[in-house]
Amino acid sequence: MSVACDRAGVRTAAQQVGDAAEALVADRLTAAGWTILGRQVRVGRAELDLVALDPRGTWLVIVEVRWRSRRDYGLAEETVDRAKLARLRRAAFSLLAIGHLPDGVPVPRLPLRFHLVVVEPRGVVRHHANLGSS
Repeated sequence: MSVACDRAGVRTAAQQVGDAAEALVADRLTAAGWTILGRQVRVGRAELDLVALDPRGTWLVIVEVRWRSRRDYGLAEETVDRAKLARLRRAAFSLLAIGHLPDGVPVPRLPLRFHLVVVEPRGVVRHHANLGSS
């Protein structure tokens, strides 16, 4: 399985807004003492939005970022179902098996956690910790 960072090519308006949400979350986590190891990390056909270390460096955390401009179809949290979490888990374990990010940064062999961070208009950010751990 390959690992790549997908930043090349034309991004749609929706992708650009998603990129901005990921940047906002990465900045907030960094300000809180987290270490961001990678953004938009491709593992096979899956993408991990953020790969990070918690402030104490004891957990490798996969952060799924969701942006929603409206709640017409429910909360962003409702879009992360069992199937999505299973895909994230497969990609994370594959990344651990590969052992490094696209730029060569080693991936520490630490216990995994999965977090969801939702970004909404007007600066609303909700961070849901520990969606699943290993």
